Amino acid sequence: MSATIPARSGPLSGLLVIEMAGLGPVPLAGLMLSEMGADVLRIERAGSGQPLLPLPEDYDLDRHGRSILRIDLKRPEGTELLLSLAEKADMLVEGFRPGVMERLGLGPDAMLERNPALIYGRMTGFGQSGPLSGRAGHDITYLAYCGVLHAIGSEGGKPVPPLNLVADYGGGAMMLITGALAALFQRSRSGKGQVIDAAMVEGASMLAAPVHALMAAGVWRDARGVNLLDSGAPFYDTYETADGRHVAVGCLEPRFFAEFARLLPIDERFVRDQFDKALWPDMRCAIARRMKQKTRDDWAALFAETDACVAPVLSLQEAKNHPHNRARGAFVKAGRLDRPAPAPRFSQTPSTLASKPAEHDLQPVMVLRRFGFAQSEVEALVKSGVIG
Repeated sequence: MSATIPARSGPLSGLLVIEMAGLGPVPLAGLMLSEMGADVLRIERAGSGQPLLPLPEDYDLDRHGRSILRIDLKRPEGTELLLSLAEKADMLVEGFRPGVMERLGLGPDAMLERNPALIYGRMTGFGQSGPLSGRAGHDITYLAYCGVLHAIGSEGGKPVPPLNLVADYGGGAMMLITGALAALFQRSRSGKGQVIDAAMVEGASMLAAPVHALMAAGVWRDARGVNLLDSGAPFYDTYETADGRHVAVGCLEPRFFAEFARLLPIDERFVRDQFDKALWPDMRCAIARRMKQKTRDDWAALFAETDACVAPVLSLQEAKNHPHNRARGAFVKAGRLDRPAPAPRFSQTPSTLASKPAEHDLQPVMVLRRFGFAQSEVEALVKSGVIG
């Protein structure tokens, strides 16, 4: 990497990433790469308007940990500027619909011609090809098309969207990072970059690969709320407590279920025949009746020192103050923002918590000088309106 970049701590220290500003999985990938030590330059398009959910800078994780540069990509000078930046980058990640970057003159062919070692990560809902590739969508859309949404919910109930965690962030951001790091390893051997086609609909499908295997083996039904892990089993479900809150019961293994049944308690016959589905309706009723007799925190205290796999269902705010999470430092403060700590953890090269951009990360002169641009060149680009 020829640009002079201040060293950051983390296993990706020295890696230079260009992130094309967007929504959802690409910004999360940019945040995680930044916290793992990469130097991430976020390119925002001049005149792009307000985001869907505008946030104060203290809370805008889409921009934390990055340098920011606003470029008018509709002008040839803006295109040339980004191509010049890509010459010095290790990786570029973008989340536009197929064809958008090509129409801007910034597609993989153009960028790899300038920098054959560039890793070009593309994040879309449906992939770069296929009849749905140009369609808009969101997490719930991709989950619907890959079958995962059909599988989530209670028996007889409607499908339940799992926030936007599964397709956007699990099948999207995590798969994009996985592909980017795999390509980075391959480049260390070949010296060549490549294009990553990460589709959220396929990433979410990959997360469900074990369920497909169970279904093929005949031990999983293609229906909601009737299987071992989808609330079909009474020993893998949530129950309301006396105070209107809930506990999560997950004692799949017989020895864990036996401990659960002893402490609850429920009839020994349920322990003897835990997997007899004919008993499950009675078992569920017995568990539900007992759970309504104590509060959530009473049950949490009773099961706290056991392996019965019973947990209080904490709110997002409550989770920050749970003793285990506090002991692990699982939540940290970044300015005025309380948020999850960077993950995963590294023993030798710890990640660094991202914070809102510093003043020098927002000044075009400071940003572009790190890429070898002279101050006069930057001032001319600003004066002409190519960069904001």
